[in-house]
Amino acid sequence: MESIDFRTIETPRDMRSVVALAKLIAQIKGPKRVAVAAAADPHVLEAVHEARLEGMIHPVLFGDPQRIAEVAAELGIDAHRLEVVAARDNAEAAELAVKAVSSGQADVLMKGLLDTAVILRAVLNKEWGLRTGKQLSHVLVFDVPQAGFGRLFFMSDGAMNIEPDLKAKIAIVENAVTVAHALGIEKPKVAMLAAVEVVNPDMSTAVDDAIISKMGDRGQIKGAVIDGPLALDNAVSEEAARIKRITSPVAGQADVLVVDDIDVGNVFYKTLVYFARAHVAGVIMGAKVPFVLTSRADSEEAKFNSLALACVLAERLPYLA
Repeated sequence: MESIDFRTIETPRDMRSVVALAKLIAQIKGPKRVAVAAAADPHVLEAVHEARLEGMIHPVLFGDPQRIAEVAAELGIDAHRLEVVAARDNAEAAELAVKAVSSGQADVLMKGLLDTAVILRAVLNKEWGLRTGKQLSHVLVFDVPQAGFGRLFFMSDGAMNIEPDLKAKIAIVENAVTVAHALGIEKPKVAMLAAVEVVNPDMSTAVDDAIISKMGDRGQIKGAVIDGPLALDNAVSEEAARIKRITSPVAGQADVLVVDDIDVGNVFYKTLVYFARAHVAGVIMGAKVPFVLTSRADSEEAKFNSLALACVLAERLPYLA
């Protein structure tokens, strides 16, 4: 797979989180069919409309046709050009969207204006859902242009797993590594984040991190270089790692940042967006297809970015199996 220099790719949208995706999007063989559950959300419809205009997707919108048409009209979108499937309520919209994916009629699933619990129940349905036996986890891809790193970072998990145990953390790492591979990073460097850089037996986070790091050393987690525990500063800053005298193949060069629980990940994510003006994209991994699950408060840009990321993954993942 071609490696990408994230600093040299131009994009007219000025969205650095899709700078690396722009080149990959151009290689997608055709538009991906995206099933949007409860689609009557302004930012979702804006993102879907933009992606459709750019030839990335063919959207199928599930929900209340009248409400979808009203929201589209408010945005200046011609509702007659949209494929809409009527649903009585959000639960049915989620069911129909998931069934469209599980039956092969759609390539990507996207959450619209409905509670996460509602769509997850559909995704995890034993008869027609999108279960694979793998742990579901959220993978965030982000870029902070002002920080000057010149590369994308990956963070997990800030939106799905509340307090993952060791087994779940291993799956979280594997899902994040899969996304990094799909974006052309052959052997991503994974930092298991904690408050300290030493293995403190009184800190379960540090112990879990050390176990996962050793599993990486022995090839039990493949396709990545893993180290931890590492604090955030010495995971991303070579200067901080030098000052703290940390010798590690990951310190100062991390691509993937793995947090311990949803509180840390969620605050980290929102700090990036609101204080650092980061450009972000996120997907749920571990299901049969990439699953776009964004917050109702996320911007149109974040939802477009996430949709773009999901389309790239839908194109790339069959080649990683």
